[in-house]
Parts: sequence; C-alpha cells; structure tokens
Amino acid sequence: MIVGYARTSTAEQRAGLEGQERDLRAAGAERVFSEQVSSVGTRPGLAECLAFLRAGDALMVTKPDRLARDTAHLLTVESDLTKRGVGLIVLSMGKGERLDTRNPTAKLMLTILGGVAAWEREIMKERQLEGIRKAKEAGAYKGRKPTVAVQAETIRAMHAAGKKPADIARTLKIARSSVYRFLPAAEARDAV
Repeated sequence: MIVGYARTSTAEQRAGLEGQERDLRAAGAERVFSEQVSSVGTRPGLAECLAFLRAGDALMVTKPDRLARDTAHLLTVESDLTKRGVGLIVLSMGKGERLDTRNPTAKLMLTILGGVAAWEREIMKERQLEGIRKAKEAGAYKGRKPTVAVQAETIRAMHAAGKKPADIARTLKIARSSVYRFLPAAEARDAV
C-alpha cells in the first residue's frame, strides 16, 4: 500500500496542503495523512502515519522538507522505514526527479545527498566561525549587549528609594529575578 503524508506549516497554506494531497493521490497514494504544523514542533499526523505503515508499504511525500526538518532527520526516518521493510518515495527532488528508496540506486542517491548536505553544513559553520573571529579581531563583534546589567544602578537607586523589587521590575519591564540579581544579598532577602 502506498501511504501519503502532506504537511504545511500554517493554516494559511491550505491551498498548498490541498495541492500536496491531490498530487499524492494522483501518484497512487491510497491513504493520505495530512497536518498543518511546523516541522520543528510535535507532529501527531506524522506519528500516526508512521505507526500505520506495515512491511511492504511505501511512504510517499511530495518533497523531502514536507517529511523532515533537515537531511539528517530525513536519513533517520528513511533508515527506520527500511528496518521496518517500508519504502520511501519523494515525488520531487528538484527538476521533477522522483526518488524511490525501494530501488537501490535511489537509496544510494539519498545517502549521497545526505552526506553532501552534512558537508555543506560543516563548511558553513567553519566560514561563520572564521567570520566571527575576524570581526572580533577588528573589534566589530562584541556579542549580544547586556539587557539588564545596564540598568543595575537604576535598580539599586530605586531600591534605595524604598521601591519593592516587584514594583521595580514592573516599572523597568524586566523580570523580578533580574532585580534581585543586582541587589546585595542581604537587602534582597529583606525586600521580600
């Protein structure tokens, strides 16, 4: 049995979800699971779909990003499916290419694509770290500015004037715990 899975990130993408469902059915999906949820959140529809699959079935998606959040996740899902005797069909791998892991060559292509994607991520990380290092040397990269630390004197002055930590926090629009961080320990204990 070919089982389809369709996903869009938001409810506003209803037409996109309907398009995926249509394409999956046209390509032979007998049952389609669909949901509108971000790929990084909990995906109950995907969990239900994966639990439904049996040995000899194939999971079909329109694009890899509808199934997995990144290449590593895609390879993990594909590996789990293979162990269970389930194939993976991706209708569009770009330029109309169809990938079906029930074919050994397609499985090899998926693994190679995964390796290339991992390599690209590592190269990007190296370039980013090199850019940060150069910016730090040039004095252009100082990191994130402290948000509450710049108000430390104001916090202490307001507390010395008799304001309670909760009032200070409300006035400065910061967390009460941040106020306590800048009060001397004994004063903070007495202020409660």
